[in-house]
Amino acid sequence: MRVVVQEAAEQDILSQFEWYAAQGLVDIARRFRAAAYDAIEAVTAMPHVGNPRPSRNPTLTGLRSWPIKGFDELNVYYLVGSDVLTVVRILHDKRDIAAVLDDQELEEP
Repeated sequence: MRVVVQEAAEQDILSQFEWYAAQGLVDIARRFRAAAYDAIEAVTAMPHVGNPRPSRNPTLTGLRSWPIKGFDELNVYYLVGSDVLTVVRILHDKRDIAAVLDDQELEEP
């Protein structure tokens, strides 16, 4: 299965990494980045393992989420297609996830 990480998801990873680093937590920043990509790898291996996440956004029909190990308040939000897994966002539980995803658009792979 091919994996497409949307630019918004890449930016989410970078923003969280930079936040940890700005707090002086460089080791945690590195662990987060590695854990985020490990989570993406895990859902690629077993795409339907994530929890279904209803969304009012028709573009995101079939959306699923999976926690990032060691950073359980952060989740990978992804879509499973017949031959492609699209990572849409990496979001913290304290965000208004519904509002973020309601406006989410997908880039062409």
